[in-house]
Amino acid sequence: MSTLVVVEARGEALPPQALELVGAAQSLGEPTDALLVGSGVRALAPRLPVRRVLVGDDQSLRPYLAEVWTPLVADAVEQSQADVVLFPHTLLSRELAPRVAFRLGTAAVTDCTALGRADGQLVLAKPIYGGNALADYAVESRPVVATLRPRAFPAAEPGGATPEVIDVAVPAASPRAVVVDTVQAAPSAGPTLKDARVVVSGGRGLGGPENWHYVEELAAALGAAVGASRAVTDAGWVPPSLQVGLTGTTVSPDLYVAVGISGAVQHMAGCGGSRNLVAINRDPDANIFRHARWGIVGDYKEVLPALTARIKELKGSG
Repeated sequence: MSTLVVVEARGEALPPQALELVGAAQSLGEPTDALLVGSGVRALAPRLPVRRVLVGDDQSLRPYLAEVWTPLVADAVEQSQADVVLFPHTLLSRELAPRVAFRLGTAAVTDCTALGRADGQLVLAKPIYGGNALADYAVESRPVVATLRPRAFPAAEPGGATPEVIDVAVPAASPRAVVVDTVQAAPSAGPTLKDARVVVSGGRGLGGPENWHYVEELAAALGAAVGASRAVTDAGWVPPSLQVGLTGTTVSPDLYVAVGISGAVQHMAGCGGSRNLVAINRDPDANIFRHARWGIVGDYKEVLPALTARIKELKGSG
């Protein structure tokens, strides 16, 4: 028995979730292999702390097209003879993992936040009903295919023995779709939302876009990423890329600060995996306080400047 992790490689660095996937796989106590897919990615293989690295490296793999990636990944899974296949829960793998599972005649469980063994059976846990409940899944068919939520699992330690590197054939493909243009989002001044350890999010309770600077100033003091509720992005205060929630980005930071956010089910589905949630809201009955570890009932215009100033003071920059 073995576990295979699928790494979506781009550029000269491993993606942030690569070592998290390896850590989750190693927690099962079975040999761990990796499948590295992309263009010009072979040099990254020795950086993965696994037994073997299967490499699919070809110019046809960039930009991503499901018709090209699916047969490659499915063939590599069969070649590895893995019993468990783990993908990152990214936009790419949300499409790719179910396609690969279908091709292999098995099932896929997405957005998992925990996995383990019970009576010899692999059990996968994932939030359901907007994050209000946690469901356990056991897949009877093999291999088990799953996507893992970012920052839900401890990362493996890099280094160690150099893995065996095996090149896998890239099937010839004539995709029916063609990528004619790629629009790259402007780089953020701080950490990216999905990978941030600290997130400060603002909601409709801020009153208007003229007050958004309170959120940005606190985020800058904390070295945090900025997020927003759907009401804020729908109103056009900030770009949709900042939306946290069921139809936005799912985050699992060490600290999530929610300012003027009521705590609707859709929003909590995106931040419910936060290790520590701080809620700041003037309504003591706001639903967000049910989920918060710490809550501050008060006017954010008084709370945030004082909090920002104190953080700067503690960090020696005030």
